[in-house]
Amino acid sequence: MSSAGTILSGEYLADRAVAALRDAAELTPKPGLADGRGPGVHRDITREMLHASAEALRPTFERYVAAARKLVVGVELRAELGRIGRSGEAAMLKATEGGNTHRGPLWSLGLLCTGAANAASAGRIALVAAKLARIADPAVSPAGDAPTYEAEVSRHERVRGVVGEARAGFPHITFLALPTLLLARESGFTEPTARLHVLLTLMARLDDTTILDRGGMTGLISVQSSAQSVLNAGGPQTPSGRTQLHILDRLCRDEGLSPKGSGDLLAATLFLATVLEELALRMR
Repeated sequence: MSSAGTILSGEYLADRAVAALRDAAELTPKPGLADGRGPGVHRDITREMLHASAEALRPTFERYVAAARKLVVGVELRAELGRIGRSGEAAMLKATEGGNTHRGPLWSLGLLCTGAANAASAGRIALVAAKLARIADPAVSPAGDAPTYEAEVSRHERVRGVVGEARAGFPHITFLALPTLLLARESGFTEPTARLHVLLTLMARLDDTTILDRGGMTGLISVQSSAQSVLNAGGPQTPSGRTQLHILDRLCRDEGLSPKGSGDLLAATLFLATVLEELALRMR
């Protein structure tokens, strides 16, 4: 448990979760994803819709934190999170007129908000999230709260998926994306470039089930290889890196490949980075 001085309010955590979703939506360019240039390969999802969806989820994130402070980690809390999540999904769908904008982040950010309710370190937050993710919600199937296509693709391709990522303690965030973000900032990257560097790093390493659903293993390998080429060329801040980024962007557009899983983990990374920074300030 965190000390009284480091407990972050539910309002603060919800605000940071919404801000992370909005910041991820604003980042441009994002290959295959909605950004300042347009809707990406998801023609039914726009940047403006992503903003509306994020704001609609604000009360849901606050409710996650409140539940975590009322109940201990266990079946009862997991069941309550499921009820809150389903209510949040209904609010999201109403705000977007049926658009599935943030079902993945509703799961991942919801668990991280729950973990951050009483924890003061990245490891502890991820541990709480993992413990809860491993508990089956009694109201739904054992696959958990993952989108149907995500659960099916995860089983078929034998990849972790969003539920498996949470059950493992979000390793792509804690061991990959978060260190990448912090190092990019320390290296003097502009904030948009640092965030794009994180997205590309995730795209190069994550078995993204949205890409698998649209392009199979061939599509996934192509995107991973192309994203790694951007990084090998020095990243999006170099001329050769930008050339490779254009190639990746064209690949996603031409083949209809969406790295939505990577985009969702980018938002979760931005959330966790901000929370940890605030906790560090309060503990000084």
